[in-house]
Amino acid sequence: MDLPANAEAAKTAPDALLDRYHEPVIIDEIQYAPDLLRHLKGRIDRQKSPGRFILTGSQNFALMAGVSESLAGRCGILELHTLSHAELLQAGRTLDEFTYVFLGGYPELHVGADPELWYPSYVATYLERDVRNVLLVADLQDFNRFLRVCALRTAQVLNYTDMARDTGVAPNTARKWMSLLVASGVVRLLEPYFGNRTKRIIKAPKLLFLDTGLASFLAGFRSSKELFDSSYAGAFWETYVFGQVARLYGGLGTRVPLSYWRTVSGHEVDLLVERSPGSVIAIEAKCKEQPGLDDASGLRALQSAEEGSIEEKVIVARTRVSYRLADGTWVMGLKDLMEMLSK
Repeated sequence: MDLPANAEAAKTAPDALLDRYHEPVIIDEIQYAPDLLRHLKGRIDRQKSPGRFILTGSQNFALMAGVSESLAGRCGILELHTLSHAELLQAGRTLDEFTYVFLGGYPELHVGADPELWYPSYVATYLERDVRNVLLVADLQDFNRFLRVCALRTAQVLNYTDMARDTGVAPNTARKWMSLLVASGVVRLLEPYFGNRTKRIIKAPKLLFLDTGLASFLAGFRSSKELFDSSYAGAFWETYVFGQVARLYGGLGTRVPLSYWRTVSGHEVDLLVERSPGSVIAIEAKCKEQPGLDDASGLRALQSAEEGSIEEKVIVARTRVSYRLADGTWVMGLKDLMEMLSK
C-alpha cells in the first residue's frame, strides 16, 4: 500500500484489488489503506480460516487504530523488532556484541548500507511521515532534540521535567512525544516491579530504546569504540540486554511481563522476567568480563525483599564461560541467558 496506485485501488475498488491475489496474501503498509480493513472484515467473517491475510505496517499507532476498529477479535498481533544479534549470527554475519550495539539490528545496515547515510535518512523520514502527520509537530528541530535527549537517557528512570527542560518544551509536550515514540516501537517504558513485600519502591518507569543502533546514532557516537569508552557504556549494555530479551519473547509471540526493581535507598535490578506468578528471573547487566559479588548486591537485596519468588539471579556480562558466585548468582553471557529463558 506504499504504492499510490495500490492505495488508490484500495479506496475505489477494494474487492477487485483483493480478488487480484491468491490467498494467503501479505498486505504491507496497511495503514495507508484503512478503508481496506472493513472489506477484509467481511471476507474474514464469511470464511474464518486463520492465516489468510498477513497485515504489516511501519506506523504502529495508525495501524493499530484501524485494526482495533475493524478487526477486533479477528486477528492476532505480533510485534516485529529489528534483527537480534543471534539472528544476524545465524544468517552468517560475523559481528561482535560491541559492533552490534553500535550498529543496531535494522536489516539494511547489514547488507551494505552506510550507517552515516542511512540513519539520517531514516530519522528524517520518521519525522516527516510519522510525527508531522500524527501530532502536527510545528518545530521538527525541537522534536529532533527531544529524540537525542531520550537516547542519552536510555536505561534511566523517566523524568519528564528534566527532559522537557533539556529540550526546551513543556512537560506535557514531552509526555505526548514520548507516547508517540512508545506507540511507534522506538522506545519501551519498563514499569517497576511490584511484589507483595517490596516497600518504598520507585514508581516511575524506565526508558529503554528498542534498537541500540538508533540510540547510538541519536546520541552522537561515531564508532563502537567511542561508545564503549564513554560513560554511557553501561547504559547501552543494559539497553542491549533488554532489547535481546524483548526480541526473544516477541519472536515467540509470548507476552511475558518485563519490569525493573529499584528502591529509594539505591538498590536496583535492571530487568525482571516474570515467567509465571511468583517465579521471577532477576537479571543485572554488567559490561564487564568477570563480575564479582559486589556486582550482585542489588540481586541479593531483591531476593531478600521478595523471598521465595526469585527463581534465578543472573548477571549478564561479557564472559565466555558461565559461572556461579558464592551467593548463587549466575554470571553468563547473553547467549546462555537466552537458552535459560527459552526453557
